Amino acid sequence: MKVLLPDTIPLDPDLPAGVTTAVYDVRRPLPDEHTDAEVLVVWGNTPENLSDAAQRLKAVRWVQTLAAGPDAVLAAGFAADVVVTAGLGLHDRTVAEHTLGLVLAAARRLNRLVRAQIGRRWAGEWGGPQPVDEPGAFRTLRDANVVIWGFGGIAARLAPLLAALGAHVTGVARGAGERHGFPVVTDADLPGLLPETDLLINILPATPETAGVLGAAILDRLPAHAWVVNVGRGATLDEDALLAAIRAGRLGGAALDVFAEEPLPVASGLWDEPDVIITPHAAGGRPEGASALLGENLAAYRSGGSLRNVVS
Repeated sequence: MKVLLPDTIPLDPDLPAGVTTAVYDVRRPLPDEHTDAEVLVVWGNTPENLSDAAQRLKAVRWVQTLAAGPDAVLAAGFAADVVVTAGLGLHDRTVAEHTLGLVLAAARRLNRLVRAQIGRRWAGEWGGPQPVDEPGAFRTLRDANVVIWGFGGIAARLAPLLAALGAHVTGVARGAGERHGFPVVTDADLPGLLPETDLLINILPATPETAGVLGAAILDRLPAHAWVVNVGRGATLDEDALLAAIRAGRLGGAALDVFAEEPLPVASGLWDEPDVIITPHAAGGRPEGASALLGENLAAYRSGGSLRNVVS
């Protein structure tokens, strides 16, 4: 059985007997000698490479993406009987860390301070004595109401970090209850939370159901001082509605790591907004434990067992 490994990350999984590997260039069409591969591992592939693989890998039966979201693989056109597994869990720590950075930058207005630094201006309005309590503003995580929409593995890492700094965290997921010590409600309960929310963090995956779901209907229910952070998928956010809300003063600001089109077009109005923080899809990018996950799934695949993170 041949397994194709991407050249974008060094992988050294434990290989079951009879399994061979070959490294391929994720930016070019697959070499003819590798079109007999049964397993394809994906990380950083271009859309053209994935489309080529979907058309020419006639023997492929399983695609393992190291990305947490499988949307690029699902869009490539692989046959319906090809099993797809995702890299859930590989990015939990790195995305949580980056998200915390965005949240603190927003609360402490580092976006404004960096702009002032570039202009060599001492931004005294953001320094010196400040109110301990500032109603109608998001300036600290202390006693802030934070809602995390998409309460999975990343949120499980992130929520305790926010709580340690004094935030009150509520998760939103498909099922209600308690997860990792935090209250979780369903999408149906989200509108009732929004008027008291200081910070809405979106970690939703890209699916047909979540396309543009973070739009005007959600944004209009947030208080005018609230911030939105998106580290899920760009397709879940209505960027035009977000921009309109910020420009109209109906939203405090946004910190965005993912976008509907990447790279974000130069013409996007998001670039010029002083209360929009932009990072270039930088939250993940470091799949921790990828070799271990691949080795575990290869062993399960060869023995007829259950694969981890199968995409339905």
